[in-house]
Amino acid sequence: MTDFRLETDRLVLRNWRPGDIARFAEVTNTPEVMRWLGGVMDVERLATFEGRIMGFHESYGHTFWIVERKADGGDLSGEMLGFCGLKKIDAPGASFLGAFEIGWRLRSDSHGKGYAREAATASLDAGFDRFDAEEVFAITVIENAPSWGLMCRLGMRRREELDYDDVRFEPPLRRTIVYSITREEWAAQPR
Repeated sequence: MTDFRLETDRLVLRNWRPGDIARFAEVTNTPEVMRWLGGVMDVERLATFEGRIMGFHESYGHTFWIVERKADGGDLSGEMLGFCGLKKIDAPGASFLGAFEIGWRLRSDSHGKGYAREAATASLDAGFDRFDAEEVFAITVIENAPSWGLMCRLGMRRREELDYDDVRFEPPLRRTIVYSITREEWAAQPR
């Protein structure tokens, strides 16, 4: 597996390593974080998730990377905050299978501090510059306002014609809404 690392002012985005899933589950597999993501995962679902995440990196060279805060003396110095990155869309019901998907999941005590936007900006830069994406999609449920709010702040546009039902989930988590941004739209975003 090739090594991958992105750095921002405050964050490091990197490959998953053996054992990361335990810490990731500890900080993100909580009722608050998983509220719009299918609920807290049991051991079996966590193992399946880990296999998928690692598999995306092995197959495509990118995945939803681990996000760590740089050691800067803050309360979360060097701590795992969650994930953010790019994978290939594989959700049942999506009409754009195989396209680039950006996603993020951060621990609740890091919400509202700009980390998700910082990590997502680095991920989109990598998607368009390093992985040659023409368009990147993001998905969530309408009830997850913080997630689609970030999509809007990133300059992504709502794609109602691409909304779909993800049969892996029960309502209200089944109806999936879609946003996207093209290479040209991203290049025009002020940063």
